[in-house]
Amino acid sequence: MSNPESSGSAQPARAAGFALLGLAGVALVLGLVTLFTGSDDDPQAQRQPAPSTSAPAEPGPSGESPAGEPPASEPPASESGGAPTTTTTEQPPATTTEQQPQPQPPAQQPSDQSQGTPATRPSVRVYNNSNISGLAARASDDIGKSGWAVQATGNYPDGIIETTTVYYRAGTAEEDAAKQLAQSIRARVMPRFDGIKDAHDGVIVIVTNDYRGPGGKTGS
Repeated sequence: MSNPESSGSAQPARAAGFALLGLAGVALVLGLVTLFTGSDDDPQAQRQPAPSTSAPAEPGPSGESPAGEPPASEPPASESGGAPTTTTTEQPPATTTEQQPQPQPPAQQPSDQSQGTPATRPSVRVYNNSNISGLAARASDDIGKSGWAVQATGNYPDGIIETTTVYYRAGTAEEDAAKQLAQSIRARVMPRFDGIKDAHDGVIVIVTNDYRGPGGKTGS
């Protein structure tokens, strides 16, 4: 048979054990609730990173770069004052082709009538005073080939001229021209006589039978 005292004392101990188990279960539930609800209450506290304990490095007094970083490149200093050298590229000057002026020939100075140049020679008129037909035309060709300008040819019927003669107006520059022409055609030279004194300006040549011309041959 069982002891009634032992059974009576075992019941309160069992009840106390159940109570402790209940308290332990409640404490467990509260701990779990606190664990999960505590992590959701401050989400930004979980996202914020932990502050760094290292202080940023400061550059030294000589401008040295912080440790761990490559030094910044600096432009080379020029020899004159340490300032950066600026290189300027000059464009070559444009090539201009200039046309050189062509030398002008010297102006020809007109010569006086004494030189007997074609530009200053007086005009010439040739008249035939011979019995040779076409003698004035022949003499005109000879005189023209010598560089003289023959203005007219014809006959001179007013008298007989002794020999082929070159006439000029006295007191004019025609005298020098007449002397030059007379030497060219082998004739004599004289001032104008009254019969031709008032004729046209210029030298007058009257050819006769003895006209020889530049070649020295007579008119016959």
